[in-house]
Amino acid sequence: MHSFNFPVFKTKIDNLAQSFALEDPADRRRYFDAKAGSEIEKIREYLRTGTFVGFLLGKKNSGKGTYSKLFMEAIGGDRVAHISVGDVVRGVHKDLAEEHRKKELIDFLKRRYRGFITIEQALDVVLGRDTKTLLPTEVILALVEREVDRLGRRAVFIDGFPRQLDQISYSLYFRALIGYRDDPDFFVFIDVPEAVIDERMRHRVVCPKCQTPRSLKLLRTKRIGYDAPAKQFYLICDNAECGGARLTAKEGDELGIEAVRERIEVDDRVIRQLTVLEGVPKIYLRNSVPVDLARDYVNDYEITPAYRYELTRFINLSSAGYDSLQ
Repeated sequence: MHSFNFPVFKTKIDNLAQSFALEDPADRRRYFDAKAGSEIEKIREYLRTGTFVGFLLGKKNSGKGTYSKLFMEAIGGDRVAHISVGDVVRGVHKDLAEEHRKKELIDFLKRRYRGFITIEQALDVVLGRDTKTLLPTEVILALVEREVDRLGRRAVFIDGFPRQLDQISYSLYFRALIGYRDDPDFFVFIDVPEAVIDERMRHRVVCPKCQTPRSLKLLRTKRIGYDAPAKQFYLICDNAECGGARLTAKEGDELGIEAVRERIEVDDRVIRQLTVLEGVPKIYLRNSVPVDLARDYVNDYEITPAYRYELTRFINLSSAGYDSLQ
């Protein structure tokens, strides 16, 4: 599959003497302020009273969740939220395991859901008891609306919708369908070479608490740990609220992109259809820069490094903390 023809934007600042270690959250904030401080402040000012709905569109594992987290980090997470449609659907399992949450879910669906199968059938599909029926888009919309209600008055990035060609028409009228505010909505297209997606998948790890994704090879956290019995290095979440949680790999990621080839091809068709859609503002995020343009368009520290780790000296066995070398 070939890449999209997204334009290349220059982020290089020739007279900026400071460099930044972008795996460090504090340095990332300084980087954002140095490169886009005035524009970031405009967004912050807008979000003091306004909100938006942004649809994140990219092939599977193109970094939709990561981009959302970085945006929230730069702007401030109290006014912005990221909604993963897949996580919302999976969250129904937890809701149904507790009686009061189950009642709240069913009551909400009785008020807001409209569709061609019953609520009971829909929940059977979510739980896997009905393996012959696909989860209807109408159910997904109701579950996302419920999540939006929970978040209150925040701007939202929606990740994972539309996922099929027949869902595109729903996305055009999403605000009206879920009774959402009359806020700006837009599509965010993320263009990533498949070779990068493959590398990300093979080395991806996720925080079990905040769900922030990182990569042992391509996007590490500031702190690294070492599991001596397993003889493995691991990443430690940068989010202080996670209490030093260990990031873990998702089952199947080690197989790389070919394990999700069918999903990648569907994503490609959906994105290509939406890029020619009129009437909806579009934002294009390009994850790669041609080699012949890199020197003129980006600073050296903006180019993703590949990391490797070596034990250099013992620090603290109780925290499994070790120095690491890039």
